[in-house]
Amino acid sequence: MASLNFIFGLLGNLTTGLVYLSPAKTFWHIVQRRSTEEFESIPYISKLLNAYFWVWYGIVKPNSVLVASVNGFGAALEIIYVIIFLIFAPPMMRGRTAVLAGVCDVVFPGTTVLVTQIFFDRDVQIKVSGFLSLCFSMVAYSSPLSAMCIQNFSPFHKIIVALIMEMKMQKTVVVTKSVEYMPFLLSFILFINGAVWTVYAVLTKDLFIGIPNGSGFILGAAQLVLYVMYWKPKSSSKKISDDALEDGWQHERLISAENREKREG
Repeated sequence: MASLNFIFGLLGNLTTGLVYLSPAKTFWHIVQRRSTEEFESIPYISKLLNAYFWVWYGIVKPNSVLVASVNGFGAALEIIYVIIFLIFAPPMMRGRTAVLAGVCDVVFPGTTVLVTQIFFDRDVQIKVSGFLSLCFSMVAYSSPLSAMCIQNFSPFHKIIVALIMEMKMQKTVVVTKSVEYMPFLLSFILFINGAVWTVYAVLTKDLFIGIPNGSGFILGAAQLVLYVMYWKPKSSSKKISDDALEDGWQHERLISAENREKREG
């Protein structure tokens, strides 16, 4: 059983590593253009916070080195992403990103870890770190969707309504019988990553890992079923626009074309 746990933990490391690496294309684009353009920092700030708490959980819980290692790798990548964003963002966006990153990725996790380390025993530390990891995993799952779909909400509201938008997107697919606006790559990655970590959670009897990844697995599976049901071959005339939609989740744009025109006008 221990070897099976290790195998699925290792597979989870590989799939999670791919998830963390997926925005690299976006940031290479930012560096080349020397501008963040329409890209939003909130998904990367939330993913960095999520990675922090999973590292903490993997450290305080026995036999969870695989959880700590992959999320340590992810935290390092997310720090690089946030730094690049701070370098190339316009002044107003840079200031907002710096404040959010300072509060969410420095003050909050640092204070939480320090307080629990000083005042609570290891069992409480495991429960607190696991619960926070679970909560912020749900935020991290929803943050790309919030950046894609929600144009005029505050950062807090983006997180809260993201799951509602997910259900609406699936309803749109059913009503229109088209998957034109469903990001297949995101659905597929969530499905594979969620499946592997769900099996790992069952083997290790870890609810903190199982709940968020089980949710991601179910969400990804539902989207893949809809994609199979309503997929249609792309016409050559739509190839460019469809490719842009396929990459949209990865780029995590926030500002709509209409709002951009108003801003430039």
